[in-house]
Amino acid sequence: MNLRITEIFLSLQGESRSVGWPTVFIRLTGCPLRCGYCDTAYAFTGGRVMPLEDILARVQGYGVHHVCVTGGEPLAQPACLPLLAALCDAGHEVSLETSGALDVSAVDPRAIKVMDLKTPGSGEVARNLWENLAHLSAHDQVKFVICGRADYDWAREVVSRYGLADRVEVLFSAAFGDLAPGTLADWIVADRLPVRFQLQLHKVLWNDARGR
Repeated sequence: MNLRITEIFLSLQGESRSVGWPTVFIRLTGCPLRCGYCDTAYAFTGGRVMPLEDILARVQGYGVHHVCVTGGEPLAQPACLPLLAALCDAGHEVSLETSGALDVSAVDPRAIKVMDLKTPGSGEVARNLWENLAHLSAHDQVKFVICGRADYDWAREVVSRYGLADRVEVLFSAAFGDLAPGTLADWIVADRLPVRFQLQLHKVLWNDARGR
C-alpha cells in the first residue's frame, strides 16, 4: 500500500489543542481545493510514492508520541485511512488536518479530526460537506480561518446554528496577512464567544519556513 508524500518532518505543533508538542508531520500530496489563504500550495503536486511500511518506520525513527497527518488534503488519497489506523495501532496520538470537504465517516475513531470549515473569505465555502459534522467526536476540533469581519460573523453563526461549542473544541485563527490577530481576539472577547483563539506558532517561530 503506497501513498504520495510531499514531506515528513519533526517540528512543534503550531495549531490545535496539541500546540507546542514535538510532533511528526506527514504531509500528503494533492488537494482538490484552492483556498485563497493556502500556505502549502507546494503540496498540490509532486511528492514521492512511499510504501506504508516505510512511512511508519520513518515516524518511529523520530521517537515522539504526537503525529499529524496533513496536506494538501490528506483524505484525497484513499490510503490515508489505513495510514491513520496504523499510526493509532502503533500507539501514537494521531491528528488529521482535513478541510471538511471530503467524507470523514470512515476515519479511525481514535484519530483526532481537526476539521477546517471553509469561510466565505477562503473562496471555497461551497465545498463544505456539512454532513461531516455528524461524524465528529468529543475529542475532535473544528477550525475557522477568519479573513475579516464578514468571515467572523459567518463563523459565529455557524457555531451557534450547529451547537459546535457544546460538542467539540472550536478554534478561531486569523488568516495570516489578512486580519490582525489582535483584532480577532478583541471580537472574540467582546462577544464572549466560547471558542479558542489561536495563533500559528510555527509562523511566529520560523516565519512559515517549509518543513518547520
